[in-house]
Amino acid sequence: MAEGKTCATVTSHILCLQTDTGLKGWGEVCPIPHYLPAFAGGVPGAVTEMGREILGMSPFGVDAPMRKLDGFLQGHLYAKSLVDIALWDLFGQATGQPVYALLGGRTRKDMPLYHSITCVAPGDMARIAKTAYQTGIRQFQVKLGVEGDWQADAKRLTKVREAVGPGPLVYGDWNCGASRLQATRTGRAVAHLDVMLEQPCKTLEDCAAVRQATGLPMKIDENAHDLASLRRAHELGCMDAVALKLSKFGGLSAMRRARDLTVHFGAEICAECTWGSDIVTAASLHFAASTPHGSLMNTCDLSSYVSPRICPDAPNRENGRIAPPDGPGLGVVPDPEVLGPPILEIV
Repeated sequence: MAEGKTCATVTSHILCLQTDTGLKGWGEVCPIPHYLPAFAGGVPGAVTEMGREILGMSPFGVDAPMRKLDGFLQGHLYAKSLVDIALWDLFGQATGQPVYALLGGRTRKDMPLYHSITCVAPGDMARIAKTAYQTGIRQFQVKLGVEGDWQADAKRLTKVREAVGPGPLVYGDWNCGASRLQATRTGRAVAHLDVMLEQPCKTLEDCAAVRQATGLPMKIDENAHDLASLRRAHELGCMDAVALKLSKFGGLSAMRRARDLTVHFGAEICAECTWGSDIVTAASLHFAASTPHGSLMNTCDLSSYVSPRICPDAPNRENGRIAPPDGPGLGVVPDPEVLGPPILEIV
């Protein structure tokens, strides 16, 4: 990513909530190192504290246990996210409904995917884009800022735009790694192209300044983490699109509220999480499937970027699109042999 940040491996935590009748709800969270205020090593400790508070509660509903946890443990939204996801999975299984039905109902058969292109040489990025285009992908995220060279970033956007031709969505993502000046110079150099910019700077105010200076639409990502940040981005006029990520908001419960506010503001939604495998991808797909028509820009099959895959029945991309899993709850069950023995049990 920008500033030379890389991750060869990441730690993903999987949670199983089991009822006295044998139902199992699954959750997942996968913080990326040196990316957001989230620490993978803190998940087991937080889950230990939260588990003692919700054991014995009913699986019919998510609001009551999550309100209890919010009053018990301040912050730690990334750790709450996997608990919240597991509760939604349990709720769906207990009621015989898929999660997207509980989130408001399915609004589409499947969803468009974007393909993230790592920040390498412009020509290599163009070749990656062409390969993804041949599989049906029509939305492309171009990582920028690895060496702090605004001209190289302009070339990256230009090459990818040329590679996929007119029509597909192309946007350049700095992951907060650019200064206002660098992002503005890049944006002005490609202002004649049909491209969008994503979270160039560390603050909403700087992102808004870049949008005003370049005239290019803006997607907000890292700065979108609660209702107040969404409202502020809207007020500044820099939220044409926004990434709503499960672990930043604290799970599907908070994401549902964020979705409704974003729809009200008229911005388009990228439904995803910071990282993860099949369980967090399934939760994102259910959320995307319940997003109203005209408000979903894309989603991401995070599990396709990592190995091992942990759920044998998880969906895969097809012709650049993907559908939510079938069945009650999340509709996915991990392979116990892939997971191995649990590192923590609370009874």
